Amino acid sequence: MTEETLTGTVPPVRHWPALDLTGLDFDPVLTELMAEGPVTRIRLPNGEGWAWLVTRLDDVRMVTNDPRFSREAVMDQPVTRLAPHFIPERGAVGFLDPPDHTRLRRSVAAAFTAKGVERIRERSRLMLDELVDELLQDGPPADLTAAVLSPFPIAVICELMGVPAADRHSMHTWTQLILSSSQGAQVSEKAKHEMGAYFADLIGLREGSTGEDVASLLGAAVGRGEITLQEAVGLAVLLEIGGEAVTNNSGQMFYLLLTRPELAERLRAEPGIRPRAIDEMLRYIPHRNAVGLSRIALEDVDVKGVRIRAGDPVYVSYLAANRDPDVFPDPDAVDFARSPNPHVSFGFGPHFCPGNMLARLESELLVDALLDRVPGLRLAVPPDQVPFKKGALIRGPEALPVTW
Repeated sequence: MTEETLTGTVPPVRHWPALDLTGLDFDPVLTELMAEGPVTRIRLPNGEGWAWLVTRLDDVRMVTNDPRFSREAVMDQPVTRLAPHFIPERGAVGFLDPPDHTRLRRSVAAAFTAKGVERIRERSRLMLDELVDELLQDGPPADLTAAVLSPFPIAVICELMGVPAADRHSMHTWTQLILSSSQGAQVSEKAKHEMGAYFADLIGLREGSTGEDVASLLGAAVGRGEITLQEAVGLAVLLEIGGEAVTNNSGQMFYLLLTRPELAERLRAEPGIRPRAIDEMLRYIPHRNAVGLSRIALEDVDVKGVRIRAGDPVYVSYLAANRDPDVFPDPDAVDFARSPNPHVSFGFGPHFCPGNMLARLESELLVDALLDRVPGLRLAVPPDQVPFKKGALIRGPEALPVTW
């Protein structure tokens, strides 16, 4: 990789260590990188070399939506990264570019439309009511994560995927092992392989299906020869794992509401603002550690006066883009009246999260149920004693001890 900008000056390569951040603390290294300029260079704890980092909203949108930056090309390059092990599977949807990426996404699109998500709203509400009934029945104190925030998203994504209720526990166990970076590559790979084998059987049984769940849609698409079974399995694994992101997001959301009771009180008093408030909390909460998947420049591209050369790896930070002061006035404040709110918490461009409407539905149901049915809900320990995940790529509380 050559080091060159249009002006001839090159930003220094900054080492970005793996930090175990607690609460809603914004990454101090990312804060410094944002202050250094719109395009900087980073070295993460694993992989090789350095990569460009883009942090302003308009540049993040450009890079994620521009075919000159490829996800597929990452397969062949040992790019610097946060994850200690990186074993992408060829053909996995996260590492595809259009048109293959488009073809694969199209096979399950119906399940993730407003209509598809609406199909499971009532069932989701009933499952959540049962969990809250149990919470109230068992009485305080409780771990909100174990009682509600973890089982609910698992139940919902399994419902959408067409996974029988009896298999939810296995799905959850596999997901945790795949997402943890502290267990080692072999444990993570074994879990991924086992989940893949499960979905291969499930999808294989549904090749002629007319069902509306994801496994049925994938089975039908395989049956029509539009996608391969291997592609279908890779997509199913990704969607199942992604479904559990709601546990971490809602854990952070309720940590925010319980450590800032005035925010929770406002949502109780003004239920009409809840959807907008959830959007603002999604913008504000730090969903992950460092950055996710990189892209490779396929040709020379100029971004904000910096020449990114063909072959250079590029990361975007959605967290930084969500705090871009040129787009979000007073970006470090939680403002339920913020409008417009063009945050990129679900990504942008072709790889925009297909489950965004599902995640919003779950967040709205959780906020409604817990604020309205458990009016005295509060933390059972001081905020700094809430344990947060360590050694994980995704951020969130390990447990959320509450009382009421």
